Amino acid sequence: MSKTLKRSAGLLMYRKASDTFEVFLVHPGGPYWSKKNEGFWTIPKGEYETDEEPLVAAIREFKEETGFNAFEPFIELGSVKQKTGKLVVAWAFEGNCEPTELVSNTCEIEWPPSSDKKMLIPEVDRGEWFSIDRAREFLRMEQIPLLNRLTQRLTSLD
Repeated sequence: MSKTLKRSAGLLMYRKASDTFEVFLVHPGGPYWSKKNEGFWTIPKGEYETDEEPLVAAIREFKEETGFNAFEPFIELGSVKQKTGKLVVAWAFEGNCEPTELVSNTCEIEWPPSSDKKMLIPEVDRGEWFSIDRAREFLRMEQIPLLNRLTQRLTSLD
């Protein structure tokens, strides 16, 4: 019996800041992630169905997890595979937002695990602008290739 590959689609928002670029990353919500910082931030993303266009899902997930809109043009960043086996496909777009205005959707989890107690948590508890170098410290290791691809694309446009 084959296991269905989990797939997520996401967007990496960037902006020009002085003579460099910054990217907007989000931190997962909930008690499991509350004390995890460096190496645990992510691009806003979410799972999508096989009959859904990944870019459409990425735009939807970005809005659900941040409350912010995404705008064309989108730069294709390809995909990465996370440790869990999940395949993440991503695009980048130029934009700007005020991190303190982030509003995330919520989900229900069982906490503590195996307790039968339910807790409503935000999918994302905060967002922040990072320089490219600082983003490498905070972003999930498996997603760093997406950041590197964005950097390559942006430097080739200069």
